[in-house]
Amino acid sequence: MAACLAVVPCSIFFLAPFFGLFFRPPDFGRLTDSSAFPFRSIKMTSKAPNILVIQADQMAAKALSLYGHALVRTPHIERLAERGTLFERAYCNFPLCVPSRASMMAGRLANAISMWDNAIEMPASTPTLAHYLRSAGYHTILCGKMHFIGPDQLHGFDERIVTDIYPSNFAWTPDWIVGERYRPTGINMRAVVDSGLCTRSLQIDYDEEVEHCGVQKLHDLARFHRERPWMLWISFTHPHSPYVTTRKYWDIYDHNEIDEPEVSEIPLDEKDAMSRWLHYAHGGDLHEVTDAHVRSARHAYYGMCRYIDDKVGRLLDTLEALEMEGDTVVVFTSDHGEMLGERGMWFKQSFYEWSVTVPLIVRIPGLDSRSRCDRLVSLIDLLPTLMEVAGKEDFEPVSALDGHSLVPLMAKNPSDWNDEVISEYTGEGVIAPCRMVRIDDHKLIYTHGHRELMYDLSVDPLEIDDLAGRPEHFEIESRLRARLLADWDPEEIQAKCIRSQQERLFIQKTTQGKPDWAFRFRPDDGERFIRNDSAVGTKAKARYPFVEPTPFLK
Repeated sequence: MAACLAVVPCSIFFLAPFFGLFFRPPDFGRLTDSSAFPFRSIKMTSKAPNILVIQADQMAAKALSLYGHALVRTPHIERLAERGTLFERAYCNFPLCVPSRASMMAGRLANAISMWDNAIEMPASTPTLAHYLRSAGYHTILCGKMHFIGPDQLHGFDERIVTDIYPSNFAWTPDWIVGERYRPTGINMRAVVDSGLCTRSLQIDYDEEVEHCGVQKLHDLARFHRERPWMLWISFTHPHSPYVTTRKYWDIYDHNEIDEPEVSEIPLDEKDAMSRWLHYAHGGDLHEVTDAHVRSARHAYYGMCRYIDDKVGRLLDTLEALEMEGDTVVVFTSDHGEMLGERGMWFKQSFYEWSVTVPLIVRIPGLDSRSRCDRLVSLIDLLPTLMEVAGKEDFEPVSALDGHSLVPLMAKNPSDWNDEVISEYTGEGVIAPCRMVRIDDHKLIYTHGHRELMYDLSVDPLEIDDLAGRPEHFEIESRLRARLLADWDPEEIQAKCIRSQQERLFIQKTTQGKPDWAFRFRPDDGERFIRNDSAVGTKAKARYPFVEPTPFLK
């Protein structure tokens, strides 16, 4: 891999000196007047600030010391937080990769752009953050995973410098018609029972390439894009399951000190409908997950988080070495969380806090005092936030946005901030539309056709005491339900999802996954990583030393 990477040109940098002949930078003179910008202490330049977004995959906020975990330390992410704003209650808007990332990029809830699952195409006509920043004069680059489905593999980015690790076609389309015990592709409990050590894995292959190209691109930008602002989005695949890590990161933690889940497994007959569906979808009835498996998986996951932390450190060090930290906004986040054995559940796809909350840190040059924000925010807020940081807070979106700029919160001037977040789920593993709303301290979980769940997180952070249906909580439950259903019709959503699933399953079957829309930066990128198969099976084959998969119980 290293030999291959050494010859990969991560940008066509020899043309960069000529860009100035064809591109006239926009007028950012307004930014030089500090009274027009919320952060008067920011060092003003003749151009808008650069933007570096670093994204992890399936990183649970609750697994980090910054969010209260007693064991897991991430010194480089902590270093970023020491000079930025850490959002303590940040949520994804869909706890699954494709819809979460599409929603985040569009600044809109997933149902508004018909993003239903992990095999759904976002229309090329959907404006994204990359389009908006380009309209503000930015050069936009994607390095790593974004899990775009369909022929448009850029969605507004000027360039993309690494292929994707996952399929770009309809291979992972769910099928709700099968019923409660259907098993979608891509996930099963072998990721837990076969967890532990490795020397190399498919995800390490991928993230080493992402880091290499990301660092190289930063050097290219410093040398050849000095007059034009840029946004570089670097997206890793760790600490996504399977839970395997190298000896270096495993040995950071004492195996005997690995903590157990705070909430033990919920018996199957006591699970809510959504959790029961996920139990079968994840093959929970096919494997016996022991306490030893849980400890091993959590141990490896903590090591994987530290692995990403080192990547963050390398990128921050590169910014400093290039003397760009003074005019570069840095964002760190994840697309969704990870249950990590809490309630006996794994992966994402649920609305419990371990799955639906994400780390979110924003550092703006000139605002270097450490601060923490406890207001409710979500990933759809990134688009308007970064547009305001770019000096375009008064931009007119071409379609209505659901997110709001976080700048007032960072400036400690949240005059009219609404403490409300919404997350949706119509992806693989369930068989009906699901939605969650949190307003202030109360969270309502709606599963179409089944009873609701409601928790008061101020007194019940572990989500054990379900308040739904209790007379004394009728008023707040009614208010949350009315908000949840106000702009979302579950019957209509269900019909749209099933129709879309049947269309895509038909196309996938008749074309056998062709054409292959995988983004190609290298000539063989159409074959590298996971293209038309199960993620678990493909990753297992690439693990070294090879581990014979644990057989199914049935």
